[in-house]
Amino acid sequence: MKSVVVNAYGGPEVLEIRNIEKPSPKLNEILIKIEATSITRASGMMREGTPYFGRLFTGITKPKVKTPGTDLAGIIEAVGKDVTRFKKGDKVIAETGLNCGAYAEYICLPDDAIIVHQPNNVSAVEATGIVDGACTALAFFTDQVQIKKGQKVLINGASGSIGTAAIQLAKEFGAEVTAVCSGKNRSLVLELGADNVYDYTKNELDKSTVTFDVVFDTVGKFSYAKTKKHMQVKGVFLTPVLTMKTLLTMLFVSPFSHKKLKFAATGLRKKDIQIRDLKKVKEMLSENKLRPVIDKMYSFNQIQEAHRYVDTGRKRGNVVIRMQQTKS
Repeated sequence: MKSVVVNAYGGPEVLEIRNIEKPSPKLNEILIKIEATSITRASGMMREGTPYFGRLFTGITKPKVKTPGTDLAGIIEAVGKDVTRFKKGDKVIAETGLNCGAYAEYICLPDDAIIVHQPNNVSAVEATGIVDGACTALAFFTDQVQIKKGQKVLINGASGSIGTAAIQLAKEFGAEVTAVCSGKNRSLVLELGADNVYDYTKNELDKSTVTFDVVFDTVGKFSYAKTKKHMQVKGVFLTPVLTMKTLLTMLFVSPFSHKKLKFAATGLRKKDIQIRDLKKVKEMLSENKLRPVIDKMYSFNQIQEAHRYVDTGRKRGNVVIRMQQTKS
């Protein structure tokens, strides 16, 4: 089978497609024929090994795991004798976390891994396109804060993978949502449910006097110090991007302020919590309460090109690799 293999941190050129042996499921495993996988900003950061303290988990000098990719949608081709949750032919969505492995034609995962059945009303491309952003946003909106009806939520990077999901989730929870994005993406975020939009290219937020209960900086571009003026007295600043400045602020500034800064590595939470969130995302997809936003699709052979595009920071929603299996 074809699989991406990496032996060093670096740019998209480190992603090499090679032929390797197709895996066979153990007694408690399922063999998934991968139909689609997504490429996020986090994918690029893991490829580069940034931020550097993240290498404590991914490998100090080179990646511990040779095949990247953290989420997928596919069809079960075979199951081990002890598997009870799934059967051959089931369509599934899965998250692999730091174990990665989704940049391949096939993968074996334990029966009790972070896997759910794919809803019938979405394709594999749509499913894998929404899952990472939606699970990340859901984790912040339920574990770090509890979004309540009537609260004002500001979402920076609103047109990205996490942002497009966060808008829809915050609206589902009854919040008033203000999106921050470029002017060209205004219509997109409004269609997703945003009540107001600030164009960051025109510094519209800086000119505003509106304050928010929650500020969710999905792309790590805001400064907590500069954003405090836009937060209500007990407002919370959320970010999935941990920089040294963010870490120092969390340790020495936020604890002594009514306005809190919270970071979470959502992929490092306990497995049962991640399964809970993936089940909720599946439920919302099946009820058409979440709309996947797909910017571009690439073939597996174009994976370096896809990473280069995501590295530009200009994607709208999600970028997906659609697999085209060859004979093994």
